[in-house]
Amino acid sequence: MSLSEITFFERFEADILSGKKTITIRDATEKELEPGSIVQLSTFEDGRWFAAIKVISVVPVRYGELTTYHAKQENITLAELKLIIGDIYPNVDQLYVITFELVVDGKA
Repeated sequence: MSLSEITFFERFEADILSGKKTITIRDATEKELEPGSIVQLSTFEDGRWFAAIKVISVVPVRYGELTTYHAKQENITLAELKLIIGDIYPNVDQLYVITFELVVDGKA
């Protein structure tokens, strides 16, 4: 199964559009994203489309293995990252780092 759309909380939109956020950390429901695929992004809150990304890689990572490097790619601190991930995915240890780049010309 290949996903063609994923959602982000609105608070991450500006960082994605500016290129400051270059990864997303998700649970197993989105591990099937394929490198090279174009994925449409919309807001979690209201489903509003705001960008398209190209998936670069999908790499498994455990919650306890998250580092300041991951946090920097998320444009937040490690403490913030662990708090956000813990809130979104409580009791989930196996996560997936999805590295992406913004598709500049909009919908692909």
